Amino acid sequence: MADKERRIKIFSLNANPELAQKIADEAGVSLGKASIKKFSDGEIQVDIEESIRGAEIFVIQSISDPINDSLMELLIMIDALRRASASQINVIIPYYGYSRQDRKARSREPITAKLIANLLEMDKATRVLTLDLHAPQIQGFFDIPVDHLVAAPLLASYFLDRDFDPEEMVVVSPDHASVSRARTLAEILGTPIAIIDNRNEESIESITEIPTEIIGNVEGKTAIVIDDMIDTGTRITISAQALKNAGAVKVYGCATHPIFSKSASQILQNSLLENVIVTDSIKVGEEKQFEKLVQLSVGPLFGSAIKMVHNNEPLAPLFRSQLKK
Repeated sequence: MADKERRIKIFSLNANPELAQKIADEAGVSLGKASIKKFSDGEIQVDIEESIRGAEIFVIQSISDPINDSLMELLIMIDALRRASASQINVIIPYYGYSRQDRKARSREPITAKLIANLLEMDKATRVLTLDLHAPQIQGFFDIPVDHLVAAPLLASYFLDRDFDPEEMVVVSPDHASVSRARTLAEILGTPIAIIDNRNEESIESITEIPTEIIGNVEGKTAIVIDDMIDTGTRITISAQALKNAGAVKVYGCATHPIFSKSASQILQNSLLENVIVTDSIKVGEEKQFEKLVQLSVGPLFGSAIKMVHNNEPLAPLFRSQLKK
């Protein structure tokens, strides 16, 4: 075992070094030494500052803002690791950018989620570990192993730790596409679900009309709106207004990935939401912090996954655990 522990190495890139440190701490492995710099024209330069010959590598990088720099850092790092004779290159992508374009919804559109998968495979990544993909079928875009972890138990722990009464709660999907995600959280919390019958999903981030049709009973209940990501904040704030109009007493917002683009932080702070519960899959800078924000760490989740992958153990316990760390 000592030899195996010596051969595992974890590297962090620039997208979310704080999360990478939490993951490494949970895995019981120090972060590897590497530097990521830029030439004067913006080209990315990666230097691995220790020997990794024959080592099992885990490299951590969310494909998040600045999204194209984050993607190129990851691809260049994988290339450097491969050329330095790493035995395995496991890529941990807490937030899989470009995942919203996972099919051709209109003519002449790209499928960028598949393109990213192709790039990672062509770069000779051995395995991908990721969290709450926008569409679960993105796993099928890969011909290498993909471990698709879920944040629902972690998000549920926020409410379980505060002794919310399941009989007075309802988990709400903001549209028909997120019903599966809502059902997963509801099963953990032991609550019913409701669905906002939103017919404007094509332009959801720019609509101003409040939906009026809700499938399920929310009157007199504490509603939890669940989504995979919060980008501009429009959808979840409009959902909160719709639920309040339908008689919900309180509304909480939950999402795995806090993109928080444009003025999302201000929109969310000024909304009818009691709190916005997210994970740290994406770094939320000080300029995007706001009073209602609650951020839970997926460091223990990925740290445990690293140990299980390294020891050839099944990851099934991670889907059952409430991860209340």
